Amino acid sequence: MIRTLRTAALAGAALAIAFYLWHGLTYEPTSRYEPAAMAWLNGFLALPIIASTLVIMVFAFTGAGIVTALTGRNTGEFRDAPLGLGTVRSFTPTGVTLNDQPQIRIEFGVEGAQGERFEATAKTVVPLTELALLAPGVVLPVRYRPDRPGIVELDLSGDAAAAQRVMNESLIRKGFTTRAKVDIAARGIAAQAVVQSLTVPGEIRDGYSKVAVGLVVTRPDGSTFATCSEKFLPPTAIGNVQVGRIVTAHYLPENEKEVVLSIPVNA
Repeated sequence: MIRTLRTAALAGAALAIAFYLWHGLTYEPTSRYEPAAMAWLNGFLALPIIASTLVIMVFAFTGAGIVTALTGRNTGEFRDAPLGLGTVRSFTPTGVTLNDQPQIRIEFGVEGAQGERFEATAKTVVPLTELALLAPGVVLPVRYRPDRPGIVELDLSGDAAAAQRVMNESLIRKGFTTRAKVDIAARGIAAQAVVQSLTVPGEIRDGYSKVAVGLVVTRPDGSTFATCSEKFLPPTAIGNVQVGRIVTAHYLPENEKEVVLSIPVNA
């Protein structure tokens, strides 16, 4: 769609300029007193001016990140593209704004749906109220094209379930969780739990530290039970399982010993 609009704008500009030049070169004065410059300084001069303005506007409003900001949807070439996980490496303003909201160029480290890894960039318009949420280490769902791995778009589909599936597969590949635990998180009872103890055995995988969390879980009927849950967490998330914190846990009634903690990815 974007390529079609840009091609149409360029073709229209070329026709407008060609017609203006043809008119000026073939122009014949209406009288011998008419200045020769009138062949060029006439109403047809508006054609190349309008055409050039339209080209600039089309290219500006179809730039990377602008279309998605205007429509709230991914562009056609990325809408059905595979979903991956992008970890923010760095970000800088591009100098472009849309309704006073800055366009940001984000450098990502991307993990694809099959575990492939690559570096990529995305340009997106970020509301000023959300700019503070963007920081190195933040993980965001992105759409990528395997034939163009260097460019991605933030996923705007709103499909939280699809993003969670991609995250789960990534955690399983890295050995941070198992399919059995993913099943407990999906089918289990969601309950509140209070952290009673925290132990860090010292095992680290891919920058994530293993923690053993002692919990007191509250059942739906108000009764409680004590258990322990092991989980790999990034350093920034350790604060969410400090002693005394209330966390969300999932468990199956028939197996209260196996409890899965639910910690936000970007906690």
